[in-house]
Amino acid sequence: MIPAVLHWWKKIKAYLVLEDGTTFEGEGHGAQAEVTCEVVFNTGMVGYPESLTDPSYNGQILVQTYPLIGCYGVPSMTVRDSYGLPVHFESERVQVSGYAVYELQPHPSHWTCATDLESWLKEQGIPVISGIDTRALTKRLRTKGTMLGTLTVGRGAPPPPPTGVAGGSPRESTSHVKNVTIRAPAVYNASGKKTVVMIDCGTKYGILRGVLERSIRAVRLPYDAGLDEVLSYRPDGVVISNGPGDPKECAPTIATTKGLLEMGLPIMGICLGNQILALAAGADTYKLPYGHRGQNQPCVDAKTGRCYITSQNHGYAIKGESLEGTCFSISFKNANDGTVEGITHSSKPVFGVQFHPEARPGPGETGYLFDEFVRGFSQ
Repeated sequence: MIPAVLHWWKKIKAYLVLEDGTTFEGEGHGAQAEVTCEVVFNTGMVGYPESLTDPSYNGQILVQTYPLIGCYGVPSMTVRDSYGLPVHFESERVQVSGYAVYELQPHPSHWTCATDLESWLKEQGIPVISGIDTRALTKRLRTKGTMLGTLTVGRGAPPPPPTGVAGGSPRESTSHVKNVTIRAPAVYNASGKKTVVMIDCGTKYGILRGVLERSIRAVRLPYDAGLDEVLSYRPDGVVISNGPGDPKECAPTIATTKGLLEMGLPIMGICLGNQILALAAGADTYKLPYGHRGQNQPCVDAKTGRCYITSQNHGYAIKGESLEGTCFSISFKNANDGTVEGITHSSKPVFGVQFHPEARPGPGETGYLFDEFVRGFSQ
């Protein structure tokens, strides 16, 4: 009985308060800190190391709907592939601002485990709340839409509800793209015979690897790289990456993309990059009520009728009707809500997808899209 009592006294209180006043009280882990940002949920059962390091989550509080998190621990960042990229992570650090789970497993078991999830998040300075009803929280967000939330660890009383609306939160600022974009150009696989420029709005390493594995030389440029800078590398094709926030805030990227569309270079847009392609062509985007985040989103190919299970992480989508009169048509639709999941150019080797063909985590059955992109400049 004594160890149990002592453990009870060691518990740190944590609170998650939504902007509508809904309050969740639980146990605190990680950093003793307070953060206020958009609260979003992910429906995946596994893949938390990849999700937590996905730059598209920068500046968000992530809620896991699956109840048991941390069962296989956290692998080592020192395990790298032949390109120098960490095998088990999508960036070099945790990108979320806060983390909410039902149960945080303290004793992981897996042959790749280097540390437990709680220790890793504490090292990374991320506040965590566990022991809350994540199902009720998810249902709240699905009913009322994405909201701001304040997560606090180590405070004696719950904080007041955050003011404002999620659409006007710091999450929507281009500063988050600035936080995750590369600071200076970087070249990978310099011996590749073909060159792809990646406009980095928050590139997942899985996307970079998806290009490199096809014997391509990849040049990674900051999100605000101008057209002249992109063309100075004499690219055979261009990838516009995923990233956090509202695509309309990425004005420099949209301007560069307009120029690239006029030149006719092969382009592949992924997630945020898909939305930027649409905006560059004169279409429009909008904020989804609660977004699509998880590894189980069904998407239907408009051409073949085949349904793919995809990995997704986005809070915005393209307005389908706004594509009328542009050079793009819809290539994929979400089978759940009918939202646009992909667009393709009418005459040029240019396309975008809202889902993640590289997965990481999730099913890799749409990885063939990287082959389609490469075929656009390899023939």
